[in-house]
Amino acid sequence: MTNVLWLQASGCGGCTMSLLCAESPDLIETLEDAGIRLLWHPALSVETGAEARALLEDVAAGRVLLDILCVEGAIARGPAGTGRFQMLSVTGESVMAWVARLAPVAGHVVAVGSCAAYGGVTAAGGNPTDAVGLQYDGAHPGGLLAEGWRSRAGRPVINVAGCPTHPGWVLETLMLLASGEAVALDGMGRPRFFADHLVHHGCPKNEFYEYKASARELSEIGCMMENLGCIGTQAVGDCNIRPWNGEGSCTRGGYPCINCTAPRFEDPAHAFVETPKIAGIPVGLPTDMPKAWFMALASLSKAATPERIGRNARADRVVVPPTLRRPK
Repeated sequence: MTNVLWLQASGCGGCTMSLLCAESPDLIETLEDAGIRLLWHPALSVETGAEARALLEDVAAGRVLLDILCVEGAIARGPAGTGRFQMLSVTGESVMAWVARLAPVAGHVVAVGSCAAYGGVTAAGGNPTDAVGLQYDGAHPGGLLAEGWRSRAGRPVINVAGCPTHPGWVLETLMLLASGEAVALDGMGRPRFFADHLVHHGCPKNEFYEYKASARELSEIGCMMENLGCIGTQAVGDCNIRPWNGEGSCTRGGYPCINCTAPRFEDPAHAFVETPKIAGIPVGLPTDMPKAWFMALASLSKAATPERIGRNARADRVVVPPTLRRPK
């Protein structure tokens, strides 16, 4: 069996809610089939109070083997580096202190969600709680744990980023670790099995993107990159390749991608549904696309936009169907 201990630090608990929505298979079935035992989860386990504290003490002392430590939520280091803005009930110690005690004895440490990975929404604005990620402070290496810190298995923190993160990403990470497989990471510590993709891949609005047929209001079905702040062409994630519960994603629901798998996504310096521009050109261009090429292709695409695509982009549903082609 692979023992997993889950702590919830400073956050909303949304990543646990997302994980509970896993389907085909569901959370419990997946863990059982993979031989994963959830030692304790503050929201899902029956042990509380003295029982929970005894278990944590046994794990910290090495009396219970800890294969994977999952941490959800950012680490609140305040006030003045004490971590006492967030205490773990009954234990008399802060969550920060418990993570610092448990991480060294864990075979692997997994940051579940962008708050645990980089600070996320918990660190937004003035960051009054001095919140950081496990091994990153925003985009900078070194959060609660030093840049060179490594787990008992010799690996850095695995950042399963997202706000909330995809249940499939969490389960696939846990299953890979339980099977003894190495989880390849990108330059920000995210598993490459989802970080090698862009949210743009598989987006249902790609036909509108190709012709730069843009929506101007959230109720319209055109591409949201030009006017509504969508940065799915820059954001890593296979959200539109394996949608939530086989069906949903932000762009499928008509909302722009805000790049929630990236550090500092929570402070974009503009409204999430606005596209910053200079001389009418979006500041954030698609990944790997030189500006001159984008301008040339965008101009050609707009000039070649079929009437069907142009009209549909500004509507809240398909108003012009594709032309029927009868076989000869």
